[in-house]
Amino acid sequence: MSTKTEHPAAGVPASEIDGHVQAAAIAARRRRLTLVWFGRVLLVVVVVGGWQLATATGVMDKFFYGEPSGIWGSLVRLFTKGSAFGSIWFNLWITIKEALYGFALGTVFGVAFGLLLGQNRYLADVVGPFIKILNAIPRIILGSIFIVAFGLGTFPKVLLASVLVFFIVFFNAFQGVREVDPNLVANVKVLGASPLGIARHVTIPSALTWIIASLHTAFGFAIIGALVAEVLGAQHGIGLIISQAQGSFDPDTVFACMAIMAVVTLAAEYLITLLEKSVLAWRPPNRSEAQAI
Repeated sequence: MSTKTEHPAAGVPASEIDGHVQAAAIAARRRRLTLVWFGRVLLVVVVVGGWQLATATGVMDKFFYGEPSGIWGSLVRLFTKGSAFGSIWFNLWITIKEALYGFALGTVFGVAFGLLLGQNRYLADVVGPFIKILNAIPRIILGSIFIVAFGLGTFPKVLLASVLVFFIVFFNAFQGVREVDPNLVANVKVLGASPLGIARHVTIPSALTWIIASLHTAFGFAIIGALVAEVLGAQHGIGLIISQAQGSFDPDTVFACMAIMAVVTLAAEYLITLLEKSVLAWRPPNRSEAQAI
């Protein structure tokens, strides 16, 4: 007697059908990935090539908008000869350090206040209007105040970066807590869980998706905060190089510094994505993720 499971319609073994399905799915994913990368490369070629062509033909004035070949020359010069404020690696590390410190500080306080106010409606009603007022203050004004108050060192840059990060993380953590199923919380209370146990096992895991999603945007704002503070006043950093290039009408160096910081931000985005996949491994894929598989 045969032990193979036959397909009821075609008489083909089920294991063979599963193998064909998996192979087709893998091939489809590879085709999609190839098309995605082809589209990305094509977009870069069209934009950069069009930009270079426009400046070469005089459609765009390279004095104001720079040109890709000039930007590449500025990148080579920065990484080989450095800048007026030291090597590019030293200045880059200063900016990254300020952004990382601000990112960590803003994330910690944003998560803490978001979880606290999200679970306590009385505190949320009392403090909420003041948080909205602070959030409405233009950040460049805060940066100027921090520079005047704390000088040209690292601290005012970290402070401005942390302020930008705080509000993004806070509002996501706050909303994440508010989205927790109240019936689930009530059931856990009936089982005798303490407030700390509810926060640890219910509230924080439920809000974690919102919190980690905010980190993708938050790190970019940490970079912006550090750069803006350096432009306002600094002794070293990429923002200072940008400010000096702006004052000497050198758009190529400005765009070169922007490209450097874009690479740094993309690298951080990749690391945050790895963190998200690791921490939220228990979460089923959402609709967009399922469609991409």
